[in-house]
Amino acid sequence: MTTTLEATAQVEAGALSVGLAERGPSDGPVVLLLHGWPYSIDSFSESAGILAHQGYRVLVPHLRGYGTTRFLSDETPRNGQPAALAADALALLDALDVADAVVAGFDWGARTANVLAALWPERCRAHVAVSGYLLSSQAANAQPLPPAAELAWWYQFYFATRRGELGYDANRTDFARLIWRTASPKWEFSEDEFERTAVALQNPDHARIVIHNYRWRLGLADGEERFDQVEQRLAERPPISVPTITLEGDSNGAAHPDPGAYRDRFTGPYEHRTLAGGIGHNLPQEAPEAFARAVVDADQMARSTEGDAHGTEAPHAG
Repeated sequence: MTTTLEATAQVEAGALSVGLAERGPSDGPVVLLLHGWPYSIDSFSESAGILAHQGYRVLVPHLRGYGTTRFLSDETPRNGQPAALAADALALLDALDVADAVVAGFDWGARTANVLAALWPERCRAHVAVSGYLLSSQAANAQPLPPAAELAWWYQFYFATRRGELGYDANRTDFARLIWRTASPKWEFSEDEFERTAVALQNPDHARIVIHNYRWRLGLADGEERFDQVEQRLAERPPISVPTITLEGDSNGAAHPDPGAYRDRFTGPYEHRTLAGGIGHNLPQEAPEAFARAVVDADQMARSTEGDAHGTEAPHAG
């Protein structure tokens, strides 16, 4: 049976009216699921249902530039830098009066989850990140990579040009289909699955957000001054102490770090899992049961830590 996930609410939070899908009981422990590019909330269509069935309140927002999420002001910069995306997530938690959540994501969403876990650990009860630790800086991104690694980032250089800016805006659906196929070479997604996300990419701010994100990484576009201090802290590659599970697929065709390269960035309770069976970059949609299990296990890891600290037994989710 095909499962879909639709935004059924608009929540004013920070600079945005956020298109939000919500599943599960309103009084359950909160899980915040963050998607990446060029994907949508539908990446969590099955895993959100699994988590809701276990008693979690699952929040799945469209990122800025996706789906029904809109800027409240025409004057707000269409900024895709990491600190801006993290500010959006914090503003959403504030708007919903959520003190803390298990924060989980992939691609841009994993990076945003990293930011929250590293800089706002009090808001991040536990943390699940596909491809691990993705925090970097403009200075680090300025360093050249081996040719094969540079090839994997071909679209980043394309987006640096006016031709790329125009080309992406005009061909965003075909572009997304290409990325899906190269990033998940063994995933046989259906046309219905793809089309549900393709609709989300028609957001009027989408192309500007995407182009700014990749140009900012290369130092070709400025960020907002109000985020300078956050970006400076992220440039130091801060450690993450909240309970964390990192995930990787055995067939991820997108550029991603080796798990050994970031192990030292996680200083609290930690586990890494590599999923076999041809799992690619869109891991939550390709392996929803394993992704949901990681969220539950990371939450139990956090509860166990809290139980040890207070001399009590940790409760069981669901």
